[in-house]
Amino acid sequence: MSSSVQLFRDQKYHELKEQCIQQKQLFEDPEFPASDESLFYQSAPPRKVEWKRPKDLCEDPHLFVNGISSHDLHQGTLGNCWFVAACSCLALRKTLWQQVIPDFNEQEWDPKKPKKYAGIFRFRFWCFGKWTEVVVDDLLPTMDGKLIYCHSNMKNEFWSALLEKAYAKLAGSYEALDGGSAADAIVDFTGAVAESVDLVQGKYGEIISEQMKLFEDLLKVHKRGGLISCYIAVSSSSTKEAETEMGLVIGHAYSVTAIRKLRLGERSIFSFNAEKLFMIRLRNPWGKREWNGAWSDNSEEWKKVSNSERKSLGLTLENDGEFWMTFEDWCKNFTDVDICRIVNTSYFSIHKTWEKKMMCGAWAKSSEPLLNRSGGCFDNKETFLQNPQYVFDVKKTEDKVLVSLQQEDRRKYKKEGKGDSIPIGFEIFKVEDNRSYRLHKLTVQERTATSPYINTRTVFLRRILKQGRYILIPTTYHPGIITKFILRLFTDVPSKLRELKADKPKITCWSLLCGYPRRVTQVKIHSAEGLQKQDRSGGADPYVLIKCENQTMRSPVQHDTTSAIFNTQVVFYRKNTDSPIIIQVWNSNVLCDQFLGQAVLAASPSDPREQQTLQLRGRGSREAAEMPGHITIKVFSSDDLVEL
Repeated sequence: MSSSVQLFRDQKYHELKEQCIQQKQLFEDPEFPASDESLFYQSAPPRKVEWKRPKDLCEDPHLFVNGISSHDLHQGTLGNCWFVAACSCLALRKTLWQQVIPDFNEQEWDPKKPKKYAGIFRFRFWCFGKWTEVVVDDLLPTMDGKLIYCHSNMKNEFWSALLEKAYAKLAGSYEALDGGSAADAIVDFTGAVAESVDLVQGKYGEIISEQMKLFEDLLKVHKRGGLISCYIAVSSSSTKEAETEMGLVIGHAYSVTAIRKLRLGERSIFSFNAEKLFMIRLRNPWGKREWNGAWSDNSEEWKKVSNSERKSLGLTLENDGEFWMTFEDWCKNFTDVDICRIVNTSYFSIHKTWEKKMMCGAWAKSSEPLLNRSGGCFDNKETFLQNPQYVFDVKKTEDKVLVSLQQEDRRKYKKEGKGDSIPIGFEIFKVEDNRSYRLHKLTVQERTATSPYINTRTVFLRRILKQGRYILIPTTYHPGIITKFILRLFTDVPSKLRELKADKPKITCWSLLCGYPRRVTQVKIHSAEGLQKQDRSGGADPYVLIKCENQTMRSPVQHDTTSAIFNTQVVFYRKNTDSPIIIQVWNSNVLCDQFLGQAVLAASPSDPREQQTLQLRGRGSREAAEMPGHITIKVFSSDDLVEL
């Protein structure tokens, strides 16, 4: 077994199976016994439940019958349509379900070797950043000789019932699976990155341009192995599991099983007179009750489509819970979609490869401000920066960044009445290019992105960020809440994501010899204007150097301008407070860069903190000869190293 897989409750599948075979007995799981405590923590089933093995329910039990399919599953009496919808999505991707059901051939019943069957199975779930193997026995809850929870449409197929049992064991009980999110289950099956889109708020049913962007995005996700589910949110005027006029069930998770562009009309070498339709196929986990609007199974619209095209679409005219609809109708009738991306991190791929970094963290409470790590959201001005802080770099001029923040699964706390997800989110700030210590006060930093704050397990954000250094601050909405999280960051080039733990430079034996910083200074160079023209076109290619003691920081070059916007930020921990900070403007050249002027700053705590514009001067003292142009800056200094 791979060392990267952890064992749930330290149960070793192969050892347990071998013991059972040697002792000639079927496995009974002491960690998830066939008793009421595994069924429920609050609401008992209406009648007595009998735990039975597959061999007691049919003559020829199998894990799979004729392979695995999204049509295999049917929801039972448990309110976990979200789990069944996720399983339907999983069944579409062989590479994904084989991760969840490892060595499935070895686990399958073998009628030729009945003595090798031990009544034990194993499944793997992506739990909080690690693949976790869960072992279960094959005792399943039944009433009147029938499975009461998730089951297959084939009486002798048991992969879905056993998978559900393993997932219930992970959650603490079957009842803990009553109510949930398909996106969470898909993440647990795959390690995907989940994004929730509100179709109503985004006006996807009204704005055609946004609708088309979403269609292309979902088509790309689907083609690249991602999994998608959707639902109609329950509102004050609607009832859960009530049916709309169009046959859709409110508050019910549907799996997306196909997305296609369908062409209608005649096609020939010389002409192309075809109407293009954007179509989506869904499946109801109940295996019945379908959409009855345009392009439903028996609608007139299908007469426009040839038999061969129908066959390629997999159209069936049965009440099997699967149906097609136009993407426009889908946007108008559903309220929410969960998109689970399998983010490609393989270098051996024809598709875009992402650089991934993952950090495990926690919000922890302390009465000492410098030790507190549960400061709440940005609205809590006094404590917001008392949260975990993560720094990363954007190396390209611009880079698309994907961020996923996931809190720990709280289903296991349901029996204590604490099973609901906590509202979480995060902020991203563009900070000083050399920032290496925690932020204590927001001064020159730019607030560049804010995620939604929502009580879902995962919060996701996509942003294009400019070159520079950033700090990402994950938070709970309210301060003082304690829980764990994982943070995943995907960028085009390595981001060097890491947690900032130190508040200020460390005191070492070396600092006793060479001195320890006595002052912290932040400088933001906003712009340089009116610079001396350097080329025939009347422009320049300026950049700035900021020097402090033995450190020098350089901004990116701004091309073909004499009035450049830099927005460059730096921070210095200064040992010699009498040594000034020098800001120089240079013109970038192929052979030799040209000096355009400088400003010399004392940068003491008493200096003004407002934005100021300074005349550029020649080298030397602050009173050196004036040179064309001026720079606009902000400077903050403090002798308290943890003020800024």
